[in-house]
Order: sequence, then C-alpha cells, then structure tokens
Amino acid sequence: MTQFRPGRRAVLALAAVLPLPALAQAFPDRPLRLVIPWPPGGTNDIVGRLIAEGMGQRLGQSVVIENRGGAGGALGAEVVAKATPDGYTLLLGGSGSLTINQLVRRRLPYDPATAFAPIGMVGSGANVIIVHPSVQATNLRELQAVAKAANPPLNYASPGVGSTGHAAGALITQVLGAEMEHVPYRGTGPAMNDVVAGRIQVFTNALAPMQPQIQAGTVRALAIAGPRRNAAIPHLPTTTEAGFPDIQAATWYAILTTGGTPPDRVQRLFAALTAAINDPTIRGRLEAGGLDVEPSESPAAFARFVAEDAARWAPVVRRAGVSVE
Repeated sequence: MTQFRPGRRAVLALAAVLPLPALAQAFPDRPLRLVIPWPPGGTNDIVGRLIAEGMGQRLGQSVVIENRGGAGGALGAEVVAKATPDGYTLLLGGSGSLTINQLVRRRLPYDPATAFAPIGMVGSGANVIIVHPSVQATNLRELQAVAKAANPPLNYASPGVGSTGHAAGALITQVLGAEMEHVPYRGTGPAMNDVVAGRIQVFTNALAPMQPQIQAGTVRALAIAGPRRNAAIPHLPTTTEAGFPDIQAATWYAILTTGGTPPDRVQRLFAALTAAINDPTIRGRLEAGGLDVEPSESPAAFARFVAEDAARWAPVVRRAGVSVE
C-alpha cells in the first residue's frame, strides 16, 4: 500500500486549523493569582483588589486574590519568587515588601535582584502621620514636645517589622529627637484597630485605610510625610511646612511576577496593568484613596525606579538603625 505523504501546502493548511501546543497557546488561558503580601484591610489590599479586577477584565481571565501576610511582606513575596516563571502568579509589591525589607532583613528566602520580573508601577502616596486624640498634639512641634516629656515613652505602630511604616516611624523618632516604642502588627488593619482603641498613640501609613477614621475624628492627622499636600486631604500640611523636611516617607505600589517569566508575557501583563490604571473609574478610586497614579513607561523603566528607590532609602534605614535578624 502506498503511504500518503501530504505536500508542504497541505501541512501548512492543517497547522492553521489544528490547536497549537499548550505552551504556544495565547496567554493567559486560565485564571491568574495576585499575591498581596499583607492581611486584608490595608491599602495594599484596597489597591490590589482594584488592580486585580481591572487587569482581569483586560486579560480575559479572573485574577484571584491571595492574602499572604507576615515578615514585613517577605512571606508573600517568597510565594511569587518561587512560583513557576510563567506569568500566572503576580505580586502586589511595594516600598515596604520590596525596598525596605531587603534593606533591613539580614536573611531573605530569595534573591531580590533576580527573584522578580518587574511589570509596572500603580502609584504612590506620601504617608500620613496620625495620633490618637488622647495625645495632646495637633501638629508635629506639639508631638515633639509631648514625646520628649512622655514617661513612659509614647508608642508607635507599624504594619510589620521591616515595613515602610517601621522605617518611617523610626525616622520620625530620630528627627524629633524623642524616644518612642515600636509596636509591630501583622498588617495595617490590626494596627489601625489598636490606634482607634487608644492602645497605640502614633501611626504613620498610607492615607486610604486611615481616611474614614480621620473624617470620623477617631484619630487626628498631623501631617503628610511628603513634599506636597494631598488632594484627598488638602487641608493637612506637609512635614516640610511643619518644619521637619527630613521626614519624607511615601508608599508605592506596583505589580511584579516571578523572575524568568518570558518577556512577551511580561509585556502582555504590562499592557493590561497600564490599561487598568488608566481606566477613569479605577484611577478615580485610587486617587480618592490618596494615591498619585503613576504608570510606568515600560517594565524596564519600573526596574530602574526600584533600584533608585533602594538607593534613596538605604541611608535612611542605616541612620534610623532599623535591622531585623
């Protein structure tokens, strides 16, 4: 029997209609997951859920949220660092979980230089310094006087050891020249609960989770720890206006995936992220939470920003003496 051998044109025609191998199929072809390295209730969670919804719509797949708090964001970051490098596992990274953590922790379960493939920035917001109303201070000068006279010392909360809030709180104590005791929590939500309850006197964090409590009067905002006022709370002066220009602490949020993910998938994720944060509804909700929306020009541009941010924070962390074994 003569064996049938299709010609080259016939082979090409068949290839055009047959399904491609799994690895060559359009990305993504199944749901993705976004690891938020903090518990629910904080700004990371608010930003992450907005971005997951927006990216999912543009990728044609759902983006499932996974909160994995602990170790100042390192536990969640480790999940992404050790995932399959296929672009299906994303990380909501930030100044705390990425920049500050690698500066203050002597040991991390991954190499920050190679563990992640940067995708792009979402935005940033200067931190807000708040106190419980029982603290007799309406501005930073008054807080300085109260803190210096306090016996026992005032305490300040952070969302976790090695977080931006930890470094910012230590910086405040240094600049004010007053001793305050650090009380770490597992995320912003639990910290805010204890500030509102009066168990914590001072807290520095992004605006979004604080805003309802500031408006309700259950906490008192003293200053924005940045160079300019925030449109979401325009009456609040900056630390520079208050006479403490060295207190500068902004929290940024961004999306990354596992290091080694193919560049074409990184670019696909970047396009979806950029489209999501340029959506007027999503942008409006981010800005209402106190964020300056700042899309990256490219994944490479975002990678440069991360390196520059680490270089900027390194001397701050060193002077503040923040270190974690």
